[in-house]
Amino acid sequence: MRIISGKHKGRRIQAPKKLPVRPTTDMAKEALFNVLNNNFNFSGLRVLELFAGTGNISYEFASRGSHPITSVDGDFGCVSFIKKTASEFDFDITAIKSDAFAYLERCKNTYDIIFADPPYHLTQADFEKIVTLIFDNQILDEEGMFIIEHSKDTTLEHMTHFSFAKRYGGTVFTFFEFESKDEEVSDEDENDS
Repeated sequence: MRIISGKHKGRRIQAPKKLPVRPTTDMAKEALFNVLNNNFNFSGLRVLELFAGTGNISYEFASRGSHPITSVDGDFGCVSFIKKTASEFDFDITAIKSDAFAYLERCKNTYDIIFADPPYHLTQADFEKIVTLIFDNQILDEEGMFIIEHSKDTTLEHMTHFSFAKRYGGTVFTFFEFESKDEEVSDEDENDS
């Protein structure tokens, strides 16, 4: 994986092959940050990454000046790798080993941006529960944005606070805000590689 923009633009990060992850592709990540770039100045944004895996998304935010960043994953190896990488790059990232649902149940902080990349095989009900916990527990700032990555087989447009969705190959990013923009799902011609 590589960092697309910011202070560490172009830097490659090699994660151990044994980690149980499915990282967001560089193409999908670039598309995601193009959308976010139109909505936010990244400097000083408080970010929460759930199901963080390798920390791929957290590093991108950190390179662009966001801090503090909290990365939550249930796998010890993933959390260790994020801590090690954050230290090497001097990123303000706190890696927490926790089940994402348990973290959302007890979280007392608020964030400007929350990004979740759960395993695609989770049930529809589990995906919906993530959205519900974030808004019911008031974890997202009123001016903030929550993005969840999922496969095209999962649909979240019916959920409260749905704003818009973007599809890139087999990957869909669904965006939630307190004020919805009522945008349509857009299909991009790019393939998920």
